[in-house]
Amino acid sequence: MATLNESVKELMGFDGVLGAALVDSSSGMTLAQSGSVFDLDVAAAGNTEVVRSKMKTMKALGLKDEIEDILITLGKQYHIIRPVANKAGLFFYVVLDRARSNLALARRKVLDIEQELAM
Repeated sequence: MATLNESVKELMGFDGVLGAALVDSSSGMTLAQSGSVFDLDVAAAGNTEVVRSKMKTMKALGLKDEIEDILITLGKQYHIIRPVANKAGLFFYVVLDRARSNLALARRKVLDIEQELAM
């Protein structure tokens, strides 16, 4: 089983990753982070609100399902938010350079690392 820091650093080895963090969604605090694309602590807190909002909306709609991932596309970046399935309250936040990354492969890499962490 990988440590939190090892999991985040492994994400940084993937082509096009600019920053990665593992975030506690109850507090919005980063538990591990790597990369310096921008202030990942601020991004973690903001994206915690995105996760909370989506969960609140799902509840209001009566959806009995789980978030697999949330993808935000910007002009020059992709942002992946992926809750850790077996560790309630944690999510990965990964920032990709849109020109240098393969979104499908990056999503798969985040899934693989999530599964290693959840063991």
